[in-house]
Amino acid sequence: MAVLPIRITGDPVLHSPALPVAEFDEELHRLVADMIETMHEAPGVGLAAPQVGVGLRVFVYDWQDGEMRHSGVAINPRLWVSQPTVEALDDEAESEGCLSVPGERFPLRRSQHALLHAFELSGQPYELEASGWLARIFQHEFDHLNGVLYVDRLNEANSKLAVKAVKKRNWGVPGSSWLPGVDLLEGE
Repeated sequence: MAVLPIRITGDPVLHSPALPVAEFDEELHRLVADMIETMHEAPGVGLAAPQVGVGLRVFVYDWQDGEMRHSGVAINPRLWVSQPTVEALDDEAESEGCLSVPGERFPLRRSQHALLHAFELSGQPYELEASGWLARIFQHEFDHLNGVLYVDRLNEANSKLAVKAVKKRNWGVPGSSWLPGVDLLEGE
């Protein structure tokens, strides 16, 4: 296993739809193991293959909700979500971050419920219902597979702040990355 560099916003692989996985082979197993190690080292609660420069429809997740641990891999996922609520955005409770926009957090409305259909590493299909933060994680990672970063979904005011943060750090260009466990990011 290896910790992989995480691509930063502006890299083309992050802004393009990922391709379906065709082979459930040793190379896929190695990629998933490396992604899990990278996610833990970052640390993060989810990581999509495009974030490590691989344009395939794969994401991993690992999140602790009190006594319950939610972890796994989603290969060639499909995701259905409930209608998001329309009340005022809670800047603190709905604040989201991303390893491809490291060190920044902005509030974003997500659906409270999600239904994930995906394949395990063995190639077996599964279905998982999620709510709350796990539903948010699924939506965030699924967006990565479609070439969408959470900052692309922000409201106008927060979008302007995100654009300023990206410019300030000289991101938004191809080739920017950071290596968890090695690179110290601003604000850490």
